[in-house]
Amino acid sequence: MALDPSTTRALDHRLAVEQSEQRLPSVAAGLVRDGRLVWSGAAGTLNGRSDGPPADAGTQYRIGSITKTFVAVEVLRLRDEGRLDLGDAVSRHVPDAPQGHVTIAQLLSHTSGLQAETSGPWWERVAGGSWADLVASRPELKFRPGARFHYSNVGYAVLGELVARLRQEPWDLAVAGSLLEPLGMGRTSTRPQPPAAEGWGVHPLADVLHVEPEHDAGAMAPAGQFWSTVEDLARWAAFLGGETAGLLAADTLAEMCLPIAVNDVPGAAWTGAHGLGWQVWNVEGTRYAGHGGSMPGFLAGLRVDTATGDGAVVFANGTSGLRQTLIGDLMDTLAEREPLPPSPWSADAEQAASLELVGDWYWGTSGYTLSLSREGHLVLGEPGVARGSRFRPTEYGWVGLDGYHEGETLSVIHDAAGHVSHLDLGSFRFTRTPYDPAADIPGDVHPARWH
Repeated sequence: MALDPSTTRALDHRLAVEQSEQRLPSVAAGLVRDGRLVWSGAAGTLNGRSDGPPADAGTQYRIGSITKTFVAVEVLRLRDEGRLDLGDAVSRHVPDAPQGHVTIAQLLSHTSGLQAETSGPWWERVAGGSWADLVASRPELKFRPGARFHYSNVGYAVLGELVARLRQEPWDLAVAGSLLEPLGMGRTSTRPQPPAAEGWGVHPLADVLHVEPEHDAGAMAPAGQFWSTVEDLARWAAFLGGETAGLLAADTLAEMCLPIAVNDVPGAAWTGAHGLGWQVWNVEGTRYAGHGGSMPGFLAGLRVDTATGDGAVVFANGTSGLRQTLIGDLMDTLAEREPLPPSPWSADAEQAASLELVGDWYWGTSGYTLSLSREGHLVLGEPGVARGSRFRPTEYGWVGLDGYHEGETLSVIHDAAGHVSHLDLGSFRFTRTPYDPAADIPGDVHPARWH
């Protein structure tokens, strides 16, 4: 798909404004649609000098905590292989793990309560120690496990060690073999590979630069070690959008993106949450998944519209300055100037088999309309409103996809003549008329009926 030249100019201009107004040595970005990179751009130079080498889509930037998403996907792959359960205490697989009674799911969702950073020096700016060093530092619990969201870099160091123990090789080699190589992400690595951007701190009150250190983070590397490019991270955005190349089941990917823990700030409306390794956002009803990343000298972001698969990646080689609005502005420009065409309507003869289910139904005295969607789902009322839900067909009946009835089974009950008598939804009785006496209403129907 080729974007209209006016769209490309608007995107390039927005990137140039960000680099100029925010005083960033360089910024680079890309947009993904239909599983591929449809636009990329860059502004500025790798060393912040006007005559320096320009950035482009092949330049490596450090992606910080976006590294965690690779670790999380590998953990879920291990789960799907039957090697672990998310409810396992991590000590079951890593006996010397600090606070080993916390569960794998809690570590993935930042609800373990583990301290955010290491007990030693600022780990992002010094050479990292070994796993034994991390264990010896005796990381503490700041909150009761499962009580609340508390972002923990230490927790992902533990998950990296979990991957290493179960794969019997360093976490980064496991991720490279299982994910990076099959996806063709040859420019994603734990250390910079030329051409790579230099990490800079820009003075807040003057136009001068300060070199930021680059190092191997050791045991903390799973929390933020990776470097990547616009081209490579766009492939990871496509993965999040559903183009997983068979490396992760669609149901597992959806499970990872369910909001588990709200990132709550007292006194402010919450704007984001965390799933199993992925950050999730609900922006005026539109759901996004992705992750942000920062390390001294670098900022990065990845975000995907979970409904359409459209995604964006952004990078900067500055310690601060990249506006959180940039990634949204780029995605909005794509959506507004290059709207996705609606799916054409066509008849579905298979729905005829379920026609006797559609129409009005009553749960007690509450009325609902049951309809069929083009995806083949039963739709009870309005999903998310007054216990409205969607249901997908299975060999055991219809299973709820959302709302109050998510995961619950809707069974169709037939009478002796083979006609639909009523619906049983997790023991709730739905009938064609309120309290239909022919539908075996639990608690019976009063002898006087309606009076």
